[in-house]
Amino acid sequence: MSTSSDRARMPSIRDVARLAGVSHQTVSRVLNDHPSIRPETKERVLDAIRVLDYRPNVAARALATSRSNMLGILSATTGEFGPTSSIAAIEDAARAEGYSVSTLNLPDTTPEVIGAAVRQLVREAVDGIVVLAPQVRVFNVLRGMAVSVPFVSLQTASGSDGFSHSADQLAGARMITEYLIRLGHSDILHLAGPQDWIEAESRMRGYLDAMRDADLPTIPPIRGDWTADFGWFAGQELARRRDFTAVFAANDLMAIGLMHGFRDAGLRVPIDVSVVGFDDIPVAAHVAPPLTTVHQDFAELGRRAVRILLAQLRGEAVPEFGPVVPVLCGRESAASR
Repeated sequence: MSTSSDRARMPSIRDVARLAGVSHQTVSRVLNDHPSIRPETKERVLDAIRVLDYRPNVAARALATSRSNMLGILSATTGEFGPTSSIAAIEDAARAEGYSVSTLNLPDTTPEVIGAAVRQLVREAVDGIVVLAPQVRVFNVLRGMAVSVPFVSLQTASGSDGFSHSADQLAGARMITEYLIRLGHSDILHLAGPQDWIEAESRMRGYLDAMRDADLPTIPPIRGDWTADFGWFAGQELARRRDFTAVFAANDLMAIGLMHGFRDAGLRVPIDVSVVGFDDIPVAAHVAPPLTTVHQDFAELGRRAVRILLAQLRGEAVPEFGPVVPVLCGRESAASR
């Protein structure tokens, strides 16, 4: 008969091994995504991990291995301002706590590339990983790998394992859409980010929610790629339509390119059309006209990620942060209708 203490005991790696019918060494290899494990064995072990809700014991791992005092950053971005700012803050916060940082930038987000990157960080004996992965598919791969070190992500993906922390993208998108509505705009177009990107989906939802709550019709959003070049191209094409009075671009680079495209097509911003962006990159205040946008504290996101990860490593209570609150930056690219 099991006692209450037995029931309260956290499952161990040997419990997983017994349930899966393998050795505990095999479970360890699965946790580290070792390439020699047969797919059917890996799936059996992962099923046992899910059934038992097993989580690697960080304290036990620290006793069994020497700490490296190194954190890993897994970045699936391509040099965007926000993630770059967060990485710099992570490095500063880690250094202040006596940790070094190893950063891996993924050239693409195929399962093979993601798996190889995680295995490399594990080989480097990082104590924990910060994941800057804007794409949902990255979290799908990480979930299937059962990463053997604690990790925290700077995006929130449905069903993602580990701790996550993010800016309130949806609230920021609602905020700037409602700002345009208060200016008298009712025909507002959304230039969205790429499909599968977590931020793009949240910002589009915020736009759609604000339009619905104001009982305004929505124009089908246009999917962009975050670049100023795409914004310029969209501005050239949209100038021929003129079925809108304002455009909410999902990031500042597309918004700046959009204003350039409108100007080349003979439209004046904000006289003929209002344009707003998102992120508040440094150049946003210095384009002509200065861009109305949403400011996000990317550096604070990075600092909080380090605090969350170190709390896990030290066996302390994990800080409970609310989302980083965005701030509206009203400038000259949006005007009353």
